Amino acid sequence: MTEIQNLLFAARDPGYREFHARLMPTIDLERIIGVRIPSLRRMAKELAGTTPAAAFLEALPHEYYEENNLHGFLIGELRDFSACLAQVERFLPYVDNWATCDSLRPKCFGKHKQELLPHIQRWLAAGEPYTVRFAMEMLMVHFLDGDFSPAYPDWVAAVESSEYYVNMMAAWYFATALAKQWEAVIPYLEQNRLAPWVHNKTIQKAVESYRITGEQKEYLRKLRR
Repeated sequence: MTEIQNLLFAARDPGYREFHARLMPTIDLERIIGVRIPSLRRMAKELAGTTPAAAFLEALPHEYYEENNLHGFLIGELRDFSACLAQVERFLPYVDNWATCDSLRPKCFGKHKQELLPHIQRWLAAGEPYTVRFAMEMLMVHFLDGDFSPAYPDWVAAVESSEYYVNMMAAWYFATALAKQWEAVIPYLEQNRLAPWVHNKTIQKAVESYRITGEQKEYLRKLRR
C-alpha cells in the first residue's frame, strides 16, 4: 500500500462507506474506502506542497475512489494557474463520477477567468461526459456574477447529450443562473430553448431554491413542459 493509501484507510468510516456507495452507482464498492469529504479536504490542505503530494499527482490512474477525490482537492490547492491547468488537463480523462468531478474546483481559476474561458469552450466540446460537466461547473462557479455574459448560457444550451450527469449539471447551471441573472436566463425557458428534460429539471431545482422568490416560482411552474 502507498503512503497516501495508508492515510486514507486510517481515516475510513465503514458505515459511511456503505451509505456513500449508494450515492455512487457508477463506482464498484471495492473501490470505495469510506472516507468523509471533510477528512479528504483536511488531508489535502495538510499534504499540499509536499513531496508526497507531488508524487501522488503524477501517479495516475489511482486505484480508489477517494484517491481521485483527494487528487481533485490537491489540484484545488495549487496557486500557479499554468501548473494547475496542466494538472487539470492530466486528471480530467480519469474522472469517472459526479462527486470526483464536482470536487475539482481550483481556487486559482477565480483569479484567471479570462484565461480560463477558451479552455472551458474546449472542454464543453470534448464529448467526455465528466469533462463537459466540469466545464459547465466552471461557468456556474466563475461566470454568473460580475463576469457574466449572455453568451455563456448559450454555450451550455448548445450542448446536446444523453448523459444523465451532463444534463443534471446543465439544469443546475440554469437554475443557479435564474437566481443570479433572471432577466438574461428566463427566455431560455419561455422560448423552450433547452432539451425537455433539462428544461423541467431546471424548473424543479429553481423552485426548490431559497434564492428564487415566491413570485418567480409561481411563474416557473407555469412554464413546465
